[in-house]
Amino acid sequence: MLFKEFSQDINPHQAYRIKKLKRKIEHAESYEEWKNLALKIDEESGAQEWKYDNTSPYFDAEIIAHRLNLLRRYRLAERTSDLMYILREGLTYDVANIAHPMLFTATYVGTKKIIEDYIEEVSNSLAFIASKECHLLSTQEKIEFFKNCQVAYGQPAIMFSGGATLGLFHTGVCKALLERDLMPQVLSGSSAGAIMTAMLGISKPSEMMHILNGESFFTEAFHFRRWEDILKGNGGIADVRYLKKFLLTNLGDVTFEEAFKMSGLHINIAVAPYDASQEARIMNSYTSPDLLVWSAALASCAVPVLFPPVRLTSKRQDGKHTPYMGRTRWVDGSVRSDFPQEKMARLYNVNYTIASQVNPHVVPFMQTDTERFRKDMLSWPERIVRRQGKVISKGIMDFTRERVGGVPAVRRLLDHGHGIVDQRYYGDVNIVGKYGWRHYSYMLQNPRPHLFRLLQREGERATWPKISMIETHARVGKTIQHCLELLEYQQNPVEHAKSEFIAV
Repeated sequence: MLFKEFSQDINPHQAYRIKKLKRKIEHAESYEEWKNLALKIDEESGAQEWKYDNTSPYFDAEIIAHRLNLLRRYRLAERTSDLMYILREGLTYDVANIAHPMLFTATYVGTKKIIEDYIEEVSNSLAFIASKECHLLSTQEKIEFFKNCQVAYGQPAIMFSGGATLGLFHTGVCKALLERDLMPQVLSGSSAGAIMTAMLGISKPSEMMHILNGESFFTEAFHFRRWEDILKGNGGIADVRYLKKFLLTNLGDVTFEEAFKMSGLHINIAVAPYDASQEARIMNSYTSPDLLVWSAALASCAVPVLFPPVRLTSKRQDGKHTPYMGRTRWVDGSVRSDFPQEKMARLYNVNYTIASQVNPHVVPFMQTDTERFRKDMLSWPERIVRRQGKVISKGIMDFTRERVGGVPAVRRLLDHGHGIVDQRYYGDVNIVGKYGWRHYSYMLQNPRPHLFRLLQREGERATWPKISMIETHARVGKTIQHCLELLEYQQNPVEHAKSEFIAV
């Protein structure tokens, strides 16, 4: 529980004020309002004092203090070579374990003061090297330095889970991140998350906030078939033609390669072959540049039983549509690869991931960072039950698959179940929906303005407590990016202005 270590020093008047502030913060209407209330809670609870105590089992304060002093001394003395050496030595977002999730659970806003000071100093040191005050390097040498820094530091990615209509939650996550300029350039999605990823991926940067207004989502995506048609065995419970129409209307005739040129975003959509003997895949501008985005999104939404498996469609250079991988049929990517972290890390040099999770079969079992990283003896029973439960579930499915695996429908069901149990559903930063029983009634409703606003606001409120952590992780990477853009503009202002005009 947040602040439990401070509670023994709180008098009844403070406890009352904190309780009152916590009630207000649950109904905050903007991040600024939320942050203002959060800072007051930190102050009232005494959590601010925790920031100034460098003792912690979760990071090495001695290393950070040493590096902070060196960076500050070299920058002030304009010792450029020494400064560059120290920067290169620790150019990672989690140096000395400063990105450990437990360092962001004791306060609503911020983390240890020494970590905040260190990140501030790294950013100032990088800005100094990019500035005109740094005379030792030419503009070209500075550009080369920052390009190397960009590769060494990596970039974040955001992953959107499945969840049918509950996926509208993702729009709130995106809105909160875009308003703070924290939206990663690498996105992945499966099922409902694939729709979110695709709609952002085909849009120009200036159009993204307009998409999040919700008008594009109001449609009859779910249309259930008659029982007599379902019993014939052709297709799923829902009519896939309505979902396909929705995707074609909103995504158009755009391939992954064309989408990247339009938005500048690296979008990835997870799909799984209906034949479980093949591995799940992520479709993007590298692995499938000619694949139509709407086609991948449709396949990723093909939840077994709800929708039938579908075939993918590519677009040739002459504009003609052709089948992708022949007669292979594909289903919802979340059954085996809801969050394709490892594959994206290899393709895009990802350093940390943000997970937006609303899958109804996952959220009830998700743990907070405090619960996941507890080390006290009271946490052992739950830890053992969770781990052994996963092992036993997989064992039962393996045993059943060996005995009745000859029946294709049963084997396919067991393969999908095995994939669901065996996945990792956490990112480095986790934004998770809070579920009540009423949320399950939303799942297969067609999006309507009221439902859209409700779930979007839930997404925003779930994101606000994570903003401080994401800002801390993103600060150095943002500084590297801005310095590189500034230097490239100084070297060739005309070409840079042209590229910006084309992007807009």
